[in-house]
Amino acid sequence: MVEMGPAVIRIDEFSGREDGLALDPARLAPASPVPAQFVRNLYTDDTGRFFAGIWRSSPGAWHVSYTENEVCVLTEGRVRISDDHGRSWTFGPGDCFVMPAGFRGLWEVLEPARKFYAIYEPQASV
Repeated sequence: MVEMGPAVIRIDEFSGREDGLALDPARLAPASPVPAQFVRNLYTDDTGRFFAGIWRSSPGAWHVSYTENEVCVLTEGRVRISDDHGRSWTFGPGDCFVMPAGFRGLWEVLEPARKFYAIYEPQASV
């Protein structure tokens, strides 16, 4: 029998299962609606530290503190990301950006948004 090796993983709106996400209310920005968020995680590597898939959210704003490195490609909507130092970035459809481990700030969905993501969670320091 021939060993086939790994197969290519398709990441699209029709693959896998979409699951709802529950955002911790303590992370919400003041006066923000609770966004409806969903994830379609379509790949996890054998280490459990690399993930890829599709995320979507309705408008809202919440505090973030990244332990992971994430590549984002926004396919719909608009988001604004502000760091704890007062800098701000706004992204729309087609924009690609990286959220580096150690980033702290506010993630705002300005209009319903969808992104492709690839996340790498480094091994925790001892």
